[in-house]
This record gives sequence, C-alpha cells and structure tokens, in this order.
Amino acid sequence: MKKYIAELLGTFVLTLFGCGAAALAGETLGILGVAFAFGLSIVSMAYVIGNISGCHINPAVSLGVWMSGKMTDKDFVGYVIAQCLGALLAAYLLAAIINATNIGPVALTGLGANGFGNYSAIGLELEGALLVEMILTCVFVLTVLGVTDSSKNATIAGLIIGLTLTFVHILGIPLTGTSVNPARSFGPALVMGGAAWNQLWVFVVGPFVGGGLAALIWKRLKVKK
Repeated sequence: MKKYIAELLGTFVLTLFGCGAAALAGETLGILGVAFAFGLSIVSMAYVIGNISGCHINPAVSLGVWMSGKMTDKDFVGYVIAQCLGALLAAYLLAAIINATNIGPVALTGLGANGFGNYSAIGLELEGALLVEMILTCVFVLTVLGVTDSSKNATIAGLIIGLTLTFVHILGIPLTGTSVNPARSFGPALVMGGAAWNQLWVFVVGPFVGGGLAALIWKRLKVKK
C-alpha cells in the first residue's frame, strides 16, 4: 500500500500546485511560470517518493513502464486508481481554496482543466488536440523510460524528468493547457463538469496512446545489456 499512497500523494501535489498555479495566477505567471509549477512539482516529488513508488504520478507513465515489463498488472491498476484519487482530492481542495477568495466562482478560473476548440487559448481543434497530446506525452514518457533505465542516473533523474515536463508544457499550454497526464486532467474535469468533462476523453486517449507509443519506441531503441 505504501506505493499506492505515495502515488496518490505525488499526483495530489502535482495537480494542486500545477493546476493551482494555472487557475489562480496563470495571467500573472504566464506560460513559463505555469510550466515550471508543473515541472518543479515533479522534481520535488521525485526526491520524496521516487524510492517508494518510482514517482510515476501519471497513468501514461505507468502504462509505459508496464508495457516495458517493469511493473505487474496489479500495480498498474493500483497506481492508476491512486493517481486519479490524488488528482481528484487536489481538484476539490483547489476549488475550496478558490471559493474562499474573492476572485469569483471556480468556473471563471478554469481550475487548470484542459480543453480544445473554444477552450483552447489559440482555438486548437479536436484532431490537433489529440495529436498534440500524443506527441508531447510520447516525448515525456520516452524521457522517463530512458533516464530511469540506468541506476547511474538516480541522482539526476528527478531533475531531468521535471525539466522535460516543463518544456512540453511550454509548447502545450497555449494549445490544450497541456495534459500529458490523464489523472491530472480527470480531477479538474470532474469538479468543473460541463465542457471540461465532455472533452476529458481526449486527454485520456491522447496521453495513453502517446505513453504506449513511447514504450514501443524505447523497446526498439534500447541497447540490450
């Protein structure tokens, strides 16, 4: 259970601080600020729970690890459930924080939810959103699989993964708000409801396909020891 609790905690922190930065201070922080909020969340959690669960805190990462043969079926399911619960708890807490301020109702903040079409900052449509999420997730998960393949990288893996999440957010925020993580999208979408919930499937399918593609690419690229 320690692994699952660690994944719940890590995803909670990622969602609360990443989506919180977007919802509460997105206009002030800008794309770079929000991107670093997500990236630094990964860095901090990697050094807190990395030795316990591997710090996936993302179902797409867990899928890539599972397809690479590095986790059991049971752990894959347990991780995904824990990650979604962590994101949901964070979204409810973030909504409560927003409701305690004078910035207006939660719906006006967006709660860090992802979106396309009218809910994309630059009007990216459905097909583009799917493609973007697939590509960005593939790059991110491929980095995770690569940097964690050798124990020699243990001391810097968290930093590399966090910076990679930052740079995919820099491109993705104007397009979809950047998911690359079905759990991180699930929490805010469920709390927001409406269009965020209706569009959620894109931010589940896209990252899962991207994570699976990354695992297939890594199997081809990996040097056999």
